[in-house]
Parts: sequence; C-alpha cells; structure tokens
Amino acid sequence: MRLEAMPVTMFTVVMGLCGFTLALRAGEAAMGMAHLASGAAHVLTLAVFVAVGLAYAAKAVRHPGAVAAEWAHPVSLAFFPAISIALLLLAIVTMGPAPGIARVLWLVAVPVQLLLTLAVVSGWIGSRAFAHGHLTPAWFIPAVGNVIVAVAGVPLGHVEVSWFFASVGLIFWVVLLTLVMNRLIFHDPLPGRLQPTLVILIAPPAVGYLAWVALVGGVDPFARVLLNGAYFFALVVAVQVPRLLRLPFSLAHWALSFPLAAVTLASLAHAEATGSGGHRVIGLALLVVLAGVIAGLIWRTGAALRRGVLFGA
Repeated sequence: MRLEAMPVTMFTVVMGLCGFTLALRAGEAAMGMAHLASGAAHVLTLAVFVAVGLAYAAKAVRHPGAVAAEWAHPVSLAFFPAISIALLLLAIVTMGPAPGIARVLWLVAVPVQLLLTLAVVSGWIGSRAFAHGHLTPAWFIPAVGNVIVAVAGVPLGHVEVSWFFASVGLIFWVVLLTLVMNRLIFHDPLPGRLQPTLVILIAPPAVGYLAWVALVGGVDPFARVLLNGAYFFALVVAVQVPRLLRLPFSLAHWALSFPLAAVTLASLAHAEATGSGGHRVIGLALLVVLAGVIAGLIWRTGAALRRGVLFGA
C-alpha cells in the first residue's frame, strides 16, 4: 500500500470515532452506567488519530505533490477541514478527563479551522470554475467544523470566539443547503462512491443544536427547529439506506458515522435538558444503530486494509 495514496478523507474515520465515543459517554450517563465502553472507545480513537495524523504528515513531507493534487481536486478539497475538526472533537472528548489538554487541543485547532475555512471558501470562489457535479454534501464539512468550535469553546470560556465561528458555520450551512438541494434535485444523481455523503445532511442541524444550546444556555424554540431538522434529514437518509447498503465499500462510508453520532448526542442532550423520555428513547435507539454502524465500518475497513485495497476503493 503506497503512502501517497492515503487520502485526506481518512480523517473522517477519526471524526466518526470521536462522535461514537461522545455518544457512548452520553448513553452511559443516561442509563446510569460507568464509562467503561466510552473509555475503551476513547483509547481507540486516540490511537487511530495518532496513526492517521502521523501517516498523513509523512505523506505531506514525502509526497507534497500528492497532497497538492488532493487540494486541487474539487471534491476532496472540502475534506481538508476534517483535520481541524478531528482536533476539535478530540478536545471535546478529552474535556472531562483532562480539561487542560482539551484547552490546548482547542487552541491549536481553532486557528487551523479558520485558516482551512478561509482557504476552502477562497478556493470555491477563486479563479477556477466548479461544475454542478463537483457539489456534494461533503461541502458542509467546513461549516460543521465552525459550529463544533462553539461546542467545545463555550465550556472552555471562549464565548465570543464561539459565537463568531457558530455564526459563520450556520450562515454557510443555509447557503450550502440551498446549493446542495438544487444539485440533488435538478442535476445528475451523486456517483455511487459519493452516495454515502448524503448522510452528512444530518450533521449541520444536529451539531448546530448542540452549539446553540451551549451558546444561549438552554433549549429555546430555535434549538428545537435545529433538532427536528436533524430528525427530518435522518428520515430522508433512512429512506436511502437500502441503496447505500448495496454500494461497494469505500472510505466514503465513514461519512455515515459522525452525522449519526451527532443526532444521537443531540437527542440525549435534549432529553437531559428537558426531561423528555421520548427523546431519551430516540437517543438510545440511535446509539444502538450507531454502535452497529461503527462495528461494521471497522470490520470492513480492516478487511479492505488487509487486502491492500482500502485507499484504492
């Protein structure tokens, strides 16, 4: 397996595992259980992050042309903020057991997130032209990253910075949602290998709910709009599941993990904030589904890695 073939989309694996760790932790708290499963998931997430981070850093040093080619690609460009998002999510995961380390991770990730967002947006509106086929739900990734800044930033005391990033993320989500829905409705369907990115539709409103509740200090009507928007997109995606299951496995399937984790977290957070038993049931049911998805993704990723076809899929 060639190092230069490793794509930046590998960081979505870290995103998914971080989301799973947080969802497990929330589920354990909801059921009054010790944080054993989430602790094991935390260790696995850290190990994967270190492995992916070191491998991609080695690629950048040894094969800068390959990284530049990814940056120039109209689809993979949107995945570069997954690097800073992985750091932000690790900060959230680490906040409970090691708040000092979480603060350092957040302080490192935030300027990287800003630079990558500016670079990606500048790439979108720069001199090169994009076709409708280049637009996919993966374009939401930079917006999601900005909103995640607030999820960690508010507990760490960086409220104004969090408002800035959340505002940028939510505004771009609305703009991109219009563009993506236009592309999905009026133009050719997504190619098979990008079909799993449809699940990313769930992430912005789900993460937006978590950030908004943190920023305003509780559940208000707009928070409910965001949560129910996430539920609607989850239902839209659920209708597509039979088609997604028939697709050959690729790294793009990891796009299923983080959005599902985000709506699970939002459901359990809403249940805790409002005392809603219905949302608690929804959150725990989603957690079961998420655990199955993560187990399947790990197994299929390992199988593809053993066959040496993971990065070529």
